[in-house]
Amino acid sequence: MISASLEKLLRDARIDLVLARVEKDPNVINDIIEQLNSDIRSIKFNAILVLGELGKKSESALSELIECLADNDWSICRETVRTLGKMGNVAENAISELSKLVKDDEVSIRIEVVISLGKIGFISDEAISALITALKDKNEEVRTEAANSLGYFKSEAYIAIPALINAIKDYSWAVRTAAVNTLAQVGKDALNALPVLLKALEDKDWRVRKAVIYTLSEMGSNAVPTLLIYIEHYSPIVRKSIIEAFGEMKLADSEILEKLTLALDDRKKGIRGRAADAIRSIGKPAIKTLIEALNHPNKNVVSLVVWAMGKMGDDALEAIPEIIKMLKYPKTIVRVETARALGNLGSVASDSVFALAEALNDQKLRVRSEAAIALGKIGISASKVSTELVNALNDKRAEIRWRAAEALAKIKPDDPNVIPSLKKLLEDKSDLVVTIALDSLERLGVS
Repeated sequence: MISASLEKLLRDARIDLVLARVEKDPNVINDIIEQLNSDIRSIKFNAILVLGELGKKSESALSELIECLADNDWSICRETVRTLGKMGNVAENAISELSKLVKDDEVSIRIEVVISLGKIGFISDEAISALITALKDKNEEVRTEAANSLGYFKSEAYIAIPALINAIKDYSWAVRTAAVNTLAQVGKDALNALPVLLKALEDKDWRVRKAVIYTLSEMGSNAVPTLLIYIEHYSPIVRKSIIEAFGEMKLADSEILEKLTLALDDRKKGIRGRAADAIRSIGKPAIKTLIEALNHPNKNVVSLVVWAMGKMGDDALEAIPEIIKMLKYPKTIVRVETARALGNLGSVASDSVFALAEALNDQKLRVRSEAAIALGKIGISASKVSTELVNALNDKRAEIRWRAAEALAKIKPDDPNVIPSLKKLLEDKSDLVVTIALDSLERLGVS
């Protein structure tokens, strides 16, 4: 028999102390199981709760827990359902009885049933059938969790595809999102859902659209032919979403690259940016495409292309000479983005230090500023142009003076003119320049 003290702990909901006892002596589980027959509701309820906290360790209680599913107290039934879900796959023998409860009058029980069927994860016709039924439940949360749980079955849930497709039309954004996400788990077998998914790209809720993009990307090359057509859709939202899906796929496909390059000319600024980012995500195979795009007549497109290259790290190495040329581009926006991109590439762009040093004399403040920042980011290789950075300490604009001071502190060149020049800045009329100069001297070991 269970000791009176343990019974009191269950009555008083001292779950932590009961779990501590089990940890010391696993045989206490048997005593807890005995209390599933208690006439005192609190003891029975908390015994079920404890078994749930123990998860798979409660496997020996399975038959008794299944009996508890028929309890007249709905809260006892609900907690039992929840506990069976926490037990995972060891509770597979409970699926039949759990599935019957998918039509229970108590909504909280139905919610826990569909959640637990997913957590148990045992693939059976009964479980999948119950979840398909739940997709038509009058309660939004039940439908949502049913769709989520079907995702645990992955490709084995192919039989639920028609029901999931129908759920994409649900009035609830949560249900629509869950259905779309689950189709991603089903994988290539969900290709039949492609027309509905593409339609869902026009969904008014961004969360649904985001889920569709993910699902389309998970379909991979199988979805590409259709997406290549829809990338020219009349709706900007659809075009942008398909471009994002291509970016997620990261496929080095010539047709994809061609369509993405054309999208750089889209009338919508946001789509042009997405296209550049999608090309970037493909990596090294896209470098040739980006280099060719540097010859685009639109300065904004060129600027986007340069930005994309600046985010590619080592994959951009081949393009460095072409990027450097953009520091001579006639439009300021491109020169600014070029200097910024070279800085983002860091040591990969070490060959650009002389061109960046020359850009310190650009007529535009923003170009000079980004050039100084870039040299600091490139690091030790920029020591070759320390003289030019020291000269920039005399720039008429305060921003350039403190940017150059920062860069010199990062580069730490072996140049005897650096320290005296920084000390001279301590008399600068700009308080910010003085502050940065002090900080730079400190970083160079000068107190």
